[in-house]
Amino acid sequence: MAEILVLYYSRGGSVARLARQIARGIGEVPGMSARLRTVPPVAAVTQTSAPPVPEDGAPYVEIADLAECDGIVLGSPTRFGNMAAPVKHFLDGLGAEWVNGTLAGKPAAVFTSTASMHGGQESTLLSMQVPLLHHGCLIVGIPFTEPALSHTTTGGTPYGASHVAGAQDDPQPSDDEAHLARVLGRRVADIARRLAAP
Repeated sequence: MAEILVLYYSRGGSVARLARQIARGIGEVPGMSARLRTVPPVAAVTQTSAPPVPEDGAPYVEIADLAECDGIVLGSPTRFGNMAAPVKHFLDGLGAEWVNGTLAGKPAAVFTSTASMHGGQESTLLSMQVPLLHHGCLIVGIPFTEPALSHTTTGGTPYGASHVAGAQDDPQPSDDEAHLARVLGRRVADIARRLAAP
């Protein structure tokens, strides 16, 4: 069975819940499954090292995950219109994988969550696409042929799946957000499957 790496960082749970919806969408494509992984947090000054395995949720990503998977879906909360530092830190350490073309030719997509409706979702999604393009990934979005993209009143963009947590910081995706996340997962898995076909 071919796998798509769903790699994310999540603080309040919103991005993790979107990741699980994306994984569900991947699993809806025959012969495809999701490999959920997260990146460890970073800090300017580290008092203690992070545990080798997170206390809950997905395990930390390993470089082998990138090589073993047939596609990648990358998620991060929005930080002032950009990806969170742990995601950027992980991507910045992939020089050898860039040189070796580990991700070249693989489909890739992105997803995010913000606290407010105009909190920088689209710029965050675009900022995550740039390093994936440098790695030679084939960027996958959500086309407007998907009806939910036109009638959602919360998250969801053509650049990738998204969630608006709101003032109460609700991590639960709306019906449209969850649907669009599954659509994105299905699209990446379907394209990976087609690329692998003889």
